[in-house]
Amino acid sequence: NTVSSLRESNTLRILTVLSTVLGGSSLLALGAFLWMGSFQTVSLGMVGSRILLWDAALSIFFFIQHSGMIRRAFRGRFERVAPAHVHGAVYSIVSGVALLLVLSLWQRSPVIVWTVSQPWSWIFRAGFVVAIIGFVWGVRALRGFDGFGLRPIRDRARGRTRPPELLTFRGPYRWVRHPLYTCVLLMIWSCPEVTADRLLFNLLWTAWVVVGANLEEKDLVREYGRDYVRYRSTVPMLIPWTLRPRWPRGPRSQDEG
Repeated sequence: NTVSSLRESNTLRILTVLSTVLGGSSLLALGAFLWMGSFQTVSLGMVGSRILLWDAALSIFFFIQHSGMIRRAFRGRFERVAPAHVHGAVYSIVSGVALLLVLSLWQRSPVIVWTVSQPWSWIFRAGFVVAIIGFVWGVRALRGFDGFGLRPIRDRARGRTRPPELLTFRGPYRWVRHPLYTCVLLMIWSCPEVTADRLLFNLLWTAWVVVGANLEEKDLVREYGRDYVRYRSTVPMLIPWTLRPRWPRGPRSQDEG
């Protein structure tokens, strides 16, 4: 028992470090990619349409991995071979590696679709900064947000069972149902210089975000039932159509996590 406990403790520490390092570094790399525009870390010598086909394949690879591993069906299969409390960390690690591979192998097209010159380009930069601020606001509004899957591991290490948290619709969630996705979309389209590969990136990843939001909502309806259906019928998905919040302040319902 002592040997088994020590082995499990070491495994949890390794997962914690890998999830934090790989998950965090991949997000920073993505932020740099979105801010700077397309950059080419590894040149594969491609030209013309091959660049776009390759970049599209990289995007689809990430979409399948990222969206597939978060679905409840995958979680059920995962828990047959590994404990449930490590799923979040494993998901963060695999997603971090996949995203770093995509960004490292992404090929830049020499074709410039459009360029916004100064001083108008500063509007795009300001939009990016606003999106970062909104993203942080959305994460703070969730309170129970655990992007690297570390909380279940910490609870396991401390021998603590955390009761299910009832999250309310607060902060930006009173204006849109998926403010984090809204901010990501704003970051995606806030680059003042767009090459052909970056336009492909913007279109594919925008479509993926919209599809992912709809898939996520199916899970949320199954989990929260009428509460989420009522929320969905009241608050828009991604675009806040009015300045006034569409959902009242206070613990009226559960939130997404």
